[in-house]
Amino acid sequence: MNPAPEARPRAASALYLAWLIAIVATAGSLYFSEVRHFLPCTLCWYQRILMYPLALVLAVGSWRGDLGSVRYAAPFVLLGLAVSAYHVGVQKIDGFGFPGVCRGGVPCDVAYIEWFGFVTIPVLSLTAFALIAVALAVAVTGRR
Repeated sequence: MNPAPEARPRAASALYLAWLIAIVATAGSLYFSEVRHFLPCTLCWYQRILMYPLALVLAVGSWRGDLGSVRYAAPFVLLGLAVSAYHVGVQKIDGFGFPGVCRGGVPCDVAYIEWFGFVTIPVLSLTAFALIAVALAVAVTGRR
């Protein structure tokens, strides 16, 4: 069995940054639901399901300096990018999306916040997933 590839300083910093972004996104998600009492819609739940494990996977990978954790984080990041981009489309484009995706409970096109006229919670999620993707790409390329 081959040992996990060790991270060089640039790669280790990028992995640590990805973990910090995941922690901030997780904390922000919990703040909006538990402190501000915003009810998450179905797509918000999917984004949470994809972000929360990243906080743990990237914490362990960063702590151990294990770039192998990138391969475990990548599917969560890619799916999170897709779900959050779809959610932004549902919120911003009239008639976008499949009918019935957010049928019950909280509608997915509700914007609890709209900072600067365009930053909604799904935009924050998309930004977090995109930044994590960039940090993980830097971590992988910084290994060489």
